Amino acid sequence: MSKYTKETIMESAKAEGVNFIRLMFTDLFGAIKNVEVPASQLEKALNNQMMFDGSSIDGFVRIQESDMLLFPDLDTWLVFPETHGKAKVARLICDVHMTDGTPFIGDPRSNLRRIVSEMKDLGFSQMSLGAEPEFFLFQLDEEGMPTKKLNDHGGYFDFAPLDLAENCRRDIVLELERLGYEIEAAHHEVAPGQHEINFKYADVVAACDKIQTFKLVVKTIARKHGLYATFMPKPLSGINGSGMHSNISLFGKDGNNAFYDPKGEYELSETAYHFLAGVLTHVRSFTAIANPTVNSYKRLVAGYEAPVYVAWSPSNRSPLVRIPATRGMGTRIEIRSVDPSTNPYLAMAAILAAGLDGVKNKLQAPAAANDNLYQKTDAELQARGIYALPADLKEALDLLNESDLVKSALGEHISSKFLKAKYEEYDEYRTAVHAWELKRYMSLL
Repeated sequence: MSKYTKETIMESAKAEGVNFIRLMFTDLFGAIKNVEVPASQLEKALNNQMMFDGSSIDGFVRIQESDMLLFPDLDTWLVFPETHGKAKVARLICDVHMTDGTPFIGDPRSNLRRIVSEMKDLGFSQMSLGAEPEFFLFQLDEEGMPTKKLNDHGGYFDFAPLDLAENCRRDIVLELERLGYEIEAAHHEVAPGQHEINFKYADVVAACDKIQTFKLVVKTIARKHGLYATFMPKPLSGINGSGMHSNISLFGKDGNNAFYDPKGEYELSETAYHFLAGVLTHVRSFTAIANPTVNSYKRLVAGYEAPVYVAWSPSNRSPLVRIPATRGMGTRIEIRSVDPSTNPYLAMAAILAAGLDGVKNKLQAPAAANDNLYQKTDAELQARGIYALPADLKEALDLLNESDLVKSALGEHISSKFLKAKYEEYDEYRTAVHAWELKRYMSLL
C-alpha cells in the first residue's frame, strides 16, 4: 500500500510551498529525463494526464507514435530541501505508458516491474538490492568544464589532507540524508580521486530509483565545490576503475531472507545456491547490460581489483561473486562485475531473471574458488571450468544476442533497440583513430 495518496501529496506540496515538480523517468541507456511542471499542474500529473513526445527519447518510439503518458509513482514523492533561486522543487518518478493506458514495453522501470511480478509468482515477496556505486571527482576549468586533473591523491580510507574531497563528500551525505537516505558509510576509495558512499538496501525498484537520484545529487553537490563527478567506469588508465557492487537477496512471503539457512554450507540456503548458479550461468550473457560501454571493459582487466573470472567465494574478492560475512536477514550475494554506467533497471531485470532461472531449474553452483584467481593462468582456470568475462563490448553484445533468457528479461523492444544502438557505438569506436595509436605509430611508420 502506498505511503502517499493524491490528497496527501497535494497537501504536502501546499504546506512545503512547492513551486515546481519534476516528473522523472529513465531512458533505455540509463539517462535521467524529466518534464518540469508548475505546481498548478500537479493534480493533472497525479491523474496520469501529463503527455510527452516519446519519439525524442533514445530507444522509445517512432515519430508516428510519439505521444506517451507519465504515470507518477506516488511513493516517490520527494521535496528537495534546497531552493533553486526562489523556487521550491519536488519530484515524482514515473512509469511510461501508452496513450491507451498500457505500460510502455520499452520503459526500463516498467520492465523491471514485469520481472519482479514473475518473481512473486514463484513465491517470493521481494528482491532486495544494496548498491555501492563508486565515482571519481575531477577539477573544473575556468569555463566550468571537466578536466583530467584529479582533486586529490588519496587512497583507500584516507583522510584529509590527502583526501581533499572530504568536505564535498560530507555535503553529499548531508543532502542525501535530508532526502531520506540512510547512509551506512562514506569514504575515499583505492584510486586517487575515487569515492564511495553506501546507502541502505531497499526493494529492487525503489533501490534503482535511489541509484538514479544518488547520481543527480552527487553531480549537483560536486559542482558546488568546483568539481565534476563522473560515473565513467575507467576515466584514467593505470588505476582502479569504478564499480557498482550489487548486494542481492530474495525474501519469502513470510518476510524471511530466502538465502539464509543456518544449517546450510556457509549458512546459505538451497535457494541461494540455485540463484547463484543462475547468475554464474548467465553472467557472460548479461555483461553487455551490466557493463554497457566501450570504457567498461577497460575496468574489467586483471590487476585492478575488478572481477574478471566467473566464479564465487564466501570471502575471496577475486571471483565475480562474493558472499559477505553477515548472516540472517543480511545474507546476500555480492555481484562485483556491475559498473555505475549501467541502467540499473535493466541490469537488475537481467540479474533477477538469471537468478530465477537457477531457482526454477535447480541449477547447481560450482565449487567455491577460495584462492587468488589473479595468480592463475587462463589454462589453469579453464581446467577448473572458470572462464573470463567478455573482453570487450563487441564480445559481450554477441553473447547477449545469443541469449534467449536475457533478451526475454529485457523484452523484444528493449533488447533489439539496445543491441542496435550498442553495436553502432562499438563500430564508431572501432573505426575511430585514438590518441594512443598516433603516439605509438605516427613516428614509426
